[in-house]
Amino acid sequence: MGMQTLTLFGSPHPISQNAVVPRHAMSRSSETSFPTLTTISISFSQLQDKNADLSFKIEEGFGPNGLGILSVTDVPGYSSLRRNLLHLAPRLANLPKEVKEDLEDPHSRYNFGWSHGKEKLESGKPDILKGSFYANPILDTPTTEASLIQRYPSYCRSNIWPRNALPELEVAFKALGKLIFDIGLMLAYHCDQYVSKGMKIHKDEGLESILHRSRCHKGRLLYYFPSQQGVPDGNSLSSWCGWHTDHGSLTGLTCSMFTRDGVEIACPDSAAGLYIRTRNNQIVKVVYGKDDIAYQIGETTEILSGGYLCATPHCVQAPKGEESSGIERSTFALFMQPDWDEKLNFPEEVHIHKEVCIL
Repeated sequence: MGMQTLTLFGSPHPISQNAVVPRHAMSRSSETSFPTLTTISISFSQLQDKNADLSFKIEEGFGPNGLGILSVTDVPGYSSLRRNLLHLAPRLANLPKEVKEDLEDPHSRYNFGWSHGKEKLESGKPDILKGSFYANPILDTPTTEASLIQRYPSYCRSNIWPRNALPELEVAFKALGKLIFDIGLMLAYHCDQYVSKGMKIHKDEGLESILHRSRCHKGRLLYYFPSQQGVPDGNSLSSWCGWHTDHGSLTGLTCSMFTRDGVEIACPDSAAGLYIRTRNNQIVKVVYGKDDIAYQIGETTEILSGGYLCATPHCVQAPKGEESSGIERSTFALFMQPDWDEKLNFPEEVHIHKEVCIL
């Protein structure tokens, strides 16, 4: 694995190298030397209330000493929408080769439609462990302007749906993506309320406004193929997804669904899952409920908020051991990001306070 240098941007508060992440439930698995933390959570009813002061929760989850992630609980209708879409991931991945080839869009750099083996692992080898299906769940055609489509093909091209081979996918993808987007906007409102206590946010320049008018949000349905011989580099912490920090504004995540031979099962390895490198350079495993929506801050939001909201590097470890043979994993992420022509006004001072080198 090569060395990746990640720059984290300025915080409004000094960060102690020995700081302890506050109020997270913590346990330690015998299979891993890393502590397990449960995300800070906010209920849907709390989030709905625009008069509620959620600054304390926002700071705990997204602030300078937080994990850069929090979860939203008790969202009406979410559980069934999650299940409906994630159950379609293996069906999509197992469509005939020629059908999947028709769903590929090389002109978008495979950022629309089906993608398998087009990305590279940290080792530099093609990633054949998982397949992805990308689409904009809010707009099928973000723009018809040819110059924009040519300039920004990863955002401006149109969705591709398997309307004959798997017509249920479009409905399920859009329904779940739209719900995660709507909850994300509600969360963004409260993020703005928190940030505005520390710095001035000009009208229509807050996170909620930026996301609301954007036309280039991107959903990604991921399917991890079953492995009979174990995952290559299976002993690596980042064996399923390499270390990275989201570059957008806000990412919505479902809890993964694990199946074997089409039957949903619990993950057989408690050490598998999402790992985060904290602001004080500790690695922790992070968990949240199956019926919760998790949200992570991206680097764009960290910069625009002057460091009041913080992004963190993270990776995903695959399950290990004989019990993990034949395991499939399905999950969904919604990447919410500014529009391609959004004029972003950066704070007058953005202090770079730390570099994290991920080995």
